[in-house]
Amino acid sequence: MKFETPAGINPIDQLRVIGKPTDRIEGPLKTTGTAKYAYEHNDEVSNPAYGYVVGAAIAKGRIKTIDQTKAKVAPGVLAIVTAASVGALQQGKFYVDRLLAGPEIDHYHQAVAVVVAETFEQARAAASLLKISYTKTKGVYDLAAAKDSAPISRQGQSGPLRQTNVGDFDGAFASAPVKLDETYTTPDQTHAMMEPHATIAHWDGDMLTCWCCIQQLNWGARDVATILGIPQENIRLIATFIGGGFGGKGTALSDIIAASLAAQAAGRPVKLALPRPLMMNNTIHRPATIQRIRIGATPDGTITAIGHESWSGNLPGGGVESATASTRLLYAGANRFTQLRLAVLDLAEGSAMRAPGEATGMMALEIAMDELAEKLNIDPVALRIKNDTQEDPEKPGRKFSSRKLVECLQTGAGQFGWNKRQAKPGTVREGQWLIGMGVASAIRGAPIMKSAARVRLNREGIVTVETDMTDIGTGSYTIIEQTAAEMMGVTMDKVVVKLGDSSFPTSPGSAGQWGAASATSGVYAACVKLRDAVANSLGVRVEEAEFVGGQVRGGNRSYPLGDAAKATELVAQDEMTYGTLSREYAQDAFGAHFVEVGVNSYTGEIRVRRMLAVCHAGRILNPKAARSQIIGAMTMGVGAALMEELVVDKQVGFFVNHDLAGYEVPVHADIPHQEVVLLEDLDPTMSPMKAKGIGELGIVGVAAAVANAVYNATGIRVREYPITLDKLIDKLSINA
Repeated sequence: MKFETPAGINPIDQLRVIGKPTDRIEGPLKTTGTAKYAYEHNDEVSNPAYGYVVGAAIAKGRIKTIDQTKAKVAPGVLAIVTAASVGALQQGKFYVDRLLAGPEIDHYHQAVAVVVAETFEQARAAASLLKISYTKTKGVYDLAAAKDSAPISRQGQSGPLRQTNVGDFDGAFASAPVKLDETYTTPDQTHAMMEPHATIAHWDGDMLTCWCCIQQLNWGARDVATILGIPQENIRLIATFIGGGFGGKGTALSDIIAASLAAQAAGRPVKLALPRPLMMNNTIHRPATIQRIRIGATPDGTITAIGHESWSGNLPGGGVESATASTRLLYAGANRFTQLRLAVLDLAEGSAMRAPGEATGMMALEIAMDELAEKLNIDPVALRIKNDTQEDPEKPGRKFSSRKLVECLQTGAGQFGWNKRQAKPGTVREGQWLIGMGVASAIRGAPIMKSAARVRLNREGIVTVETDMTDIGTGSYTIIEQTAAEMMGVTMDKVVVKLGDSSFPTSPGSAGQWGAASATSGVYAACVKLRDAVANSLGVRVEEAEFVGGQVRGGNRSYPLGDAAKATELVAQDEMTYGTLSREYAQDAFGAHFVEVGVNSYTGEIRVRRMLAVCHAGRILNPKAARSQIIGAMTMGVGAALMEELVVDKQVGFFVNHDLAGYEVPVHADIPHQEVVLLEDLDPTMSPMKAKGIGELGIVGVAAAVANAVYNATGIRVREYPITLDKLIDKLSINA
């Protein structure tokens, strides 16, 4: 099915199942510990061995020798895999990191060996007996030091635009009556998902099956095939449940490659999980940025010039953090300039983390908007509303498919009690606590991708859905079940959903905020075909057929749905593809974040007291699941604002705090009160579902709203994330 014109009325609009705040159908499995994650598929393999990855002990250089003498004879050891033993491996199509290094070393903890043994403990013990000698070379680990020599990013086929120019930015900024020119920095961050990167690999002749935690199985199968040099049709990946990903498990990483090679070498299935320290330095992370923002405005607050430059670093050939993405679309302004520069750094690969580019870019842009509001003596909410636009500011005439940013800001301001905010910072106290409020806009692209599904109907009236879409804790099982139930006119208990198997029809997987809208559209397309098959089987005219309450009605007759499959199971498969609507309209999701903080006037401790997110993302398929996604993202945004930072040892070249003891993330007690308002809306330009993604929108702007609240509480402007108490305490002591 090809979606080429805006959607009209269709079966989804019945809203008998879609749009209801439905509990996750896999909830009981997760709460009882019976949901199987990658490392837990013990019934599917027999007599597995265990693999342990050894990471490089230097950040840059070359392996001289690997002495395996003691490790080979250690108890239980079955095999030792190195680059020398398996030969050169290809790079995947997405990540540039070499997933088994040797002899060259590109970054600290890059995988250099895999030890396979009868037990995990034996594999770990034997790994410690490997004697690896290196020749170190000088590396580059400091983005700030590399900034001035960083070239403009090379634009890839589908990557962000490296530079944009609209109008005369330099002239307009120079002549603007009011100017802002500030620099902001964001640190390296890690995904810190609960489930580690893990794989069980099993070879049956030339066929490789991996139980894994890859978010996008289509990319994963492609990349495993490319790296190992085997046909993609010989690979089956299964990811029934994934314990969090946030972009950190997008496609093949060292765990699946190491497990696959280890299983081949040992001649047995191999279970392998990366220890937490290896996850931080071996896999991908959100790269640090340095961002310069310049805004020129008239005294009434009209933006006349807006410029955003960003620097980030990566391995050679790696991608740039597209921090300027939001600035290109969020506010009006005739004269515009953005630029992305990319330095080569010898750290682990920088890549996607929840709302890549937009999350980091808005950490800077939305502080800058508050700083401009203060210069103009205009309320921060009013300034944002004044510079709203209903057209793509880079392409006048190209309208947003739907955009309710102003309504998000106004609704949030009213519900949060913004009128009680004191414009003068540092004026509200409760005992030793300084109280402040902050706001930030939110925008996140709403891409939608080709997605396929297969649906089956049996004589009992059970509808089974099969697609390789994954569930990373987002509720994919539930919204797909809701979609099929709505389309086929049955209750949800009559639908079985099977996900996370690369042998199923291909979806785009869980990433990019496209998962929900895309996967449900693929199910919609397959269900349309199944409805046609049912009608034909029952002798009902397709255009007259109604699917309601487990019955098919047409021509004054009614049949149980299962009767259509009495003779044989009905099977339908289709995919949803798209025309040019995404080029005709700017398709984005919008929101507004409001935060209240308390800052201890003696210690500088920051406490988030309450948060509100107002979100506009087309039709909300499941308000309960959507709210869950938003509050999780809001919590991550607080982490980015106040505590998350991978600290780089700039001499040795590695992330020092590479575990969950040193890398701090928020917990429940850190955020006592969160509210979410979902502005219900339809976007018929997206798909027949009329929905947009929402899972990443909730993080965009949150950190800046926290930063703006801290400034409102204290009068201290911090432009270097995270905002830790050491950046406040010296200045607070004067006022304590």
